[in-house]
Amino acid sequence: MSEKDLGSLSQWQLTKIRFMRHKIAVASLLFLVAMYTIALFAPFVAPNSQTWRDVEYSNCPPMLPRFNFKDGLHVKAMAQKTHPITLKRYYETKTDIAVPLGFFVKGEPYKLLGLIPLERRLITADTEEAKERGIPLSYARFYLLGADRFGHDVFSRILLGSQISLSIGLIAIAFNFLFGISIGGASGYFGGKTDVVVQRLIEILNSFPHIPLWLAMAAVIPISWGPLQTYFGITIMLSLLTWTNLARVVRGKILSLREEDYAVAARLLGASHERVLFRHLIPGFTSHIIVALTLSVPYMIIGETALSFLGLGLRPPVVSWGVMLQDCINMQIVANYPWLLMPVIMITITVLAFNFLGDGLRDAADPHAS
Repeated sequence: MSEKDLGSLSQWQLTKIRFMRHKIAVASLLFLVAMYTIALFAPFVAPNSQTWRDVEYSNCPPMLPRFNFKDGLHVKAMAQKTHPITLKRYYETKTDIAVPLGFFVKGEPYKLLGLIPLERRLITADTEEAKERGIPLSYARFYLLGADRFGHDVFSRILLGSQISLSIGLIAIAFNFLFGISIGGASGYFGGKTDVVVQRLIEILNSFPHIPLWLAMAAVIPISWGPLQTYFGITIMLSLLTWTNLARVVRGKILSLREEDYAVAARLLGASHERVLFRHLIPGFTSHIIVALTLSVPYMIIGETALSFLGLGLRPPVVSWGVMLQDCINMQIVANYPWLLMPVIMITITVLAFNFLGDGLRDAADPHAS
């Protein structure tokens, strides 16, 4: 595209062109879109529900799907054994028993999107086919990423836990947007004593070490609160300490734009302070706000994970990646059952994707970028 053509494009069009050149950021965006789509339909994608369990398969190792023309898509059955001398439990693979897997077969009932009652699941153990083949139903189990100590399906709980862990970041940045835009905008627009008070408040908040303060605030949450109340309590708590970065970004931009001709003209024409701020000034750097919010999402995810891992955030029966990691506090358990660390891999990949996306958006939003 020639320089003449580029000169006729809007800021958003130029930002889009520069962003599409950032291959890692584009790949990260596609990955995150896929993750949130899967999270939205997690009850359908997950082979089992979050409460389903079979204690006879506690700490069962991962079962990898196989395919051949005789048995079709299947996994080899596993049986729990006890060592006669050490009394240690271990699993033996039944190479002669192929547990059939099926697409869109009936499983436990659930409500898709919380509204549509369904029973079909994307892929799970086909119990009807197992009956026809004479396979005992006790073997009709499918643990793609293994099981935890209670016999819960780790893969299903990762998918269902993503609804909490991924959404808590989005809801938290909504509060960040509200606090950061309103407080930071007022600070930069009015200046004077208002600016001094707001900046001193931000400095005080930033001077506190966040993790210990989060722990103190989380400890205040009543144990009697239900899962939904705790969820929103954690979300608001995470937001109260993270809006300051966005507020400073907004303040700096407003300070540089409030004396521009179009802003002065709007005031002279009788526009209110709210209209000048939210209608004329803030839309001028929306791309920078999006970048700041995008880069804050990983911070929220890690914050929720840390609190839940320490038992001060979300608690069972709620399932999140942080709650799942509570089983990994004992290093001996991790050494024996490493598949319990799978939520760590999901957290790492998701945080990296958000960081790469934020970097790509930041480079794309830079007006001086080539």
